[in-house]
Amino acid sequence: MWTADNWNDYEVLDCSRGEKLERWGQYLLVRPDPQVIWDTPRTARGWKNRNAHYHRSKKGGGSWEFFDLPEQWQIHYKDLTFNLKPFSFKHTGLFPEQATNWDWFSEKIRQAGRPVKVLNLFAYTGGATLAAAAAGAQVTHVDASKGMVTWAKENAVSSGLKDAPIRWLVDDCMKFVEREIRRGNHYDAIIMDPPSYGRGPKGEIWKIEDAIHPLIKRCTQILTEEPLFFLVNSYTTGLAPAVLTYMIATEMKPFGGHTDSQEIGLPVTESGLILPCGASGRWSV
Repeated sequence: MWTADNWNDYEVLDCSRGEKLERWGQYLLVRPDPQVIWDTPRTARGWKNRNAHYHRSKKGGGSWEFFDLPEQWQIHYKDLTFNLKPFSFKHTGLFPEQATNWDWFSEKIRQAGRPVKVLNLFAYTGGATLAAAAAGAQVTHVDASKGMVTWAKENAVSSGLKDAPIRWLVDDCMKFVEREIRRGNHYDAIIMDPPSYGRGPKGEIWKIEDAIHPLIKRCTQILTEEPLFFLVNSYTTGLAPAVLTYMIATEMKPFGGHTDSQEIGLPVTESGLILPCGASGRWSV
């Protein structure tokens, strides 16, 4: 398992009974987590001293209960700064487990010894975009949500990357890749973090089981002749790491290199164990 264990401003303090207790900077949040199927004693003090608690509804969705939490606050990861706020369906605007991938590809970019163009698809609030830009890459950031792209731009400003070579695009990822194929544009590296289900800006439906392999296949057509890396992340329970390996390795075979896929996770302070948080597939030379 690849573990995001270099955080100072974020911490999973404990997890039990379908929920996790997290420290986001100075604030404690309790949020649901479907992976936490165990019932262990809740001994960490933060369970009772939480700043906010997201309660899942039996009818679907849920709602926040606030005790003492600002509308927005910041946390830092190395030289990056992220603006956080509680919003729909338990999220805060950041997936801290992704830091293990940021560290991996940032090192690849720094050691490349050449200019690196990165395409980040389903780019959300820009964690991977900012990490790649901070490492020296030129980044194209694509997400179907205008609100998420605006949020990502705010994170770039907060991280001192306002003038970094980042192209911000609100677009359907599959349609964008198809247009890039027709335009003859190429990238040295591709990052994608597709949702299990989603809609594009014009209502385009995305179902990961149907669309992920065709997208990977198309993406290989916009890689340069000597690509640096290819990263696919998934939070879809049925998409095992071995499935990611099979799809990526099959399509990247003409480029040589090596594919590896693992679960990604976060250390849990109370137990000393690792909380699984999805899976990632990595190809590199």
